[in-house]
Amino acid sequence: MNRILIYTVILFCLSSCSSSQKATTDQTESEGYAPKGSIRDLVLIYDGGTHRREVWNEELFQPYVYAPRPDGKGGDWLFDGFLFLEIYDGNRCGFASGYRPTPATKEDWIMLIDKYFTSGKSICALNDCIENSKSICGKLPKKRKIVLSLPEPIPNQKNWGELDGKKLDFSNDEDRITACKWYIDFITERFKKAHLKNVELAGFYWLAEEATHTRTFVKHIADYIHEDKQSFYWIPYFKSDGYTTWKKLGFDKAYLQPNHFFNLNIPDSRIDDACKLAWQYGMSMECEFDERALTDRASRMKAYLDGFERNQVFEKTDVAYYQGGSAFYALRNGSEQEVALYYRLANIIIKRQKARR
Repeated sequence: MNRILIYTVILFCLSSCSSSQKATTDQTESEGYAPKGSIRDLVLIYDGGTHRREVWNEELFQPYVYAPRPDGKGGDWLFDGFLFLEIYDGNRCGFASGYRPTPATKEDWIMLIDKYFTSGKSICALNDCIENSKSICGKLPKKRKIVLSLPEPIPNQKNWGELDGKKLDFSNDEDRITACKWYIDFITERFKKAHLKNVELAGFYWLAEEATHTRTFVKHIADYIHEDKQSFYWIPYFKSDGYTTWKKLGFDKAYLQPNHFFNLNIPDSRIDDACKLAWQYGMSMECEFDERALTDRASRMKAYLDGFERNQVFEKTDVAYYQGGSAFYALRNGSEQEVALYYRLANIIIKRQKARR
């Protein structure tokens, strides 16, 4: 996601505001770490827009599926969760408020899922990569969890499309809820028909990173997801609207974005501040980096790892990993220093994964 421009404006506005809100969650009194869920390490896979240069095939997924051992003898399984998402189609329309002036339509929503279930790419390629990695890593401890994003039905949109002969109008919440429920059913059915051996649908991710335009109805979406025993995920930006009330909004798991990596004017102490807020409100954390970690911002990525270790994030809670386009792959195939940074994070994930078996 191109968070730089968005966050620069947002963070400048928020920097002058102090948070006087009190914790309202039912976190444990002894420590505020968010409880561990079914996914320990969730990596974000941006895919679907025509602007993406990555083609998510088996080769690209390999450094995410397992890390080869330095001695060349086998490998170790890595991420147990994969979040597939997209913010705009690359040409004209956005999948949530603020990304593009033109809202995505029903056809655009369908287009995303069609791409995700294309043979040899995206989710299908991930499934194949896992299967072919068993000869190197041995038995897969458990199926890898797939989380799929739900576009925001953008306020006041009137050209989204029809369902059951009715043209939906997103100026009212009822039609927005109807569209989301239809899409959840559509995704669920497509996943079942794919018959993928090594992955399973674990739930859905709310693409809007603030509650401003959706707080009046998102709880209804959560309730519908829960009817099918699935989970609802959210990753709000630092101090975004609604982050303190994520449980009341209906989310099962919320990861807080520190937004440190993107703005050089933000000190490393932001990571400690974000961890404190996360513990206060019973949230998990997001680790953030992109391909600039291979150039001038390696120290920014290292600051996350240092800060998460200092605040016991890796020991105590689940983590989501924003890695731009395919930065984790780039690190694995980079210089000696970049490969070392890849293995620093990979070894953390390996340790976390083995602790869960």
